[in-house]
Amino acid sequence: MVKIINIFFLFALKFNQFAISNYHTKIMAKLTSRKENYSQWYNELVVQANLAETSSVRGCMVIKPYGYAIWEKMQHQLDSMFKATGHVNAYFPLFIPKSFFSKEASHVEGFAKECAVVTHYRLKNDPDGKGVVVDENAKLEEELIVRPTSETIIWNTYKKWIHSYRDLPILCNQWANVVRWEMRTRLFLRTAEFLWQEGHTAHATAEEAREEAEKMINVYADFAENFLAIPVIKGVKSANERFAGALDTYTIEALMQDGKALQSGTSHFLGQNFAKAFDVTFTKKDGTSDYVWATSWGVSTRLMGALIMTHSDDNGLVLPPKLAPIQVVIVPIYKNDEQLSAITEKAMQVKQALEARGITVKYDDDDTQKPGWKFAEYELKGVPVRLAMGARDLENGTIEVARRDTLTKETVSFDNVDEYVEKLLDDIQKNLLQKAKDFRTAHTYKVDTYEEFKERVKNCDGFILAHWDGTTETEEKIKEETKATVRCIPFDAPDEEGTCIYSGKPSHKRALFAIAY
Repeated sequence: MVKIINIFFLFALKFNQFAISNYHTKIMAKLTSRKENYSQWYNELVVQANLAETSSVRGCMVIKPYGYAIWEKMQHQLDSMFKATGHVNAYFPLFIPKSFFSKEASHVEGFAKECAVVTHYRLKNDPDGKGVVVDENAKLEEELIVRPTSETIIWNTYKKWIHSYRDLPILCNQWANVVRWEMRTRLFLRTAEFLWQEGHTAHATAEEAREEAEKMINVYADFAENFLAIPVIKGVKSANERFAGALDTYTIEALMQDGKALQSGTSHFLGQNFAKAFDVTFTKKDGTSDYVWATSWGVSTRLMGALIMTHSDDNGLVLPPKLAPIQVVIVPIYKNDEQLSAITEKAMQVKQALEARGITVKYDDDDTQKPGWKFAEYELKGVPVRLAMGARDLENGTIEVARRDTLTKETVSFDNVDEYVEKLLDDIQKNLLQKAKDFRTAHTYKVDTYEEFKERVKNCDGFILAHWDGTTETEEKIKEETKATVRCIPFDAPDEEGTCIYSGKPSHKRALFAIAY
């Protein structure tokens, strides 16, 4: 009888493993592979991992709870870093008078095509009974721009705040939404409305303002590498690529798995342009008057796209532990309520020990889904570590540990499992960064001829370091012919004499080129 039971148990176990494997394959088959169609893979992953979905408003998105939980962790960490560098949060209006934009010519030119404009403030019932129409008697005296960025409204406000050197510096940041009416959109990467933070600071000297702009691009780089696990190249933008109204724009550029660059954060030295536009002056210590010096800087939910495209694979999302909403999931494997009760008791001990170390843990004892479904689901959602516990684990004093980044599993002792998992999470965080660094190194090329440049660009191979003569004319010609842009002049680019790959004119540094999102 015992032999028959054992044979039946083995058969059931094998069948269950087959069912899990088969279901897992079925789930993963829904995702297009990256090699087959990278863009489609990205779109499918964002939706299937429950990060976001398109809304009924063209070009806008709904960020779902799981996606927003990741953004919240980004926001919390960045906010802490901003406050550690002396910044405070404020909030400024969503609507900006149209006249404000005309005060800074290059700024309005840079954003004019993307502005959403409010012209009326009331609706009324259609006299023909066809719903509602705009009430033409409710036209605004001055049209309002829905915030594409806040330099103008903030500098109009700063005029009231700043009178003397004693009022400086002002180090404000705001967390907000902005609208830029994009025609071609993609979830997180480019939408008509998105979330971001924008810092706007005011200073007494050009040196202070430049130091601020450089400090904040370093904060962004620190965040990208140590939390997103994304290596970035810091540099200064070309005149053609800099922010509208800035004297200099600093950037961090990341390389995605498809060989395209993603601008992941920018910091701008605005000089005195906006202070002059809004007549913001201050009395200096020596009694003379001068215009205030300014910066602005920001990152957005585009970082969600960077996170997805840097680490994820054909099985789904891969999240760095520091930003994962769920760092560890525990899945019980049981046959009856008695087994579940025993497993739950032990699992709660493990959960509490992990939480005592600051690790976020979910115990999934939902009996409406099988373990195989749960394994596939948490893999798709990128949970860094999965723990599986069954009756035999209880007998042996062991637990199965699966890591999402390498898709490997091992069986470890219950003893000190909390310490083991804590070290494992740290290892996963480091491994993701190193893997991304290795990929970038393997896909960064020094190019000395235009023919080789075009070949690399055609294949979208990655970052290209090439000599450029520094002129807008050459930059525009290269972009027109290849679609590649100057991403930046890297801060750490060594002095190197050479000739421009396009014009043959002298060049003293290599610029970083790429096809970009």
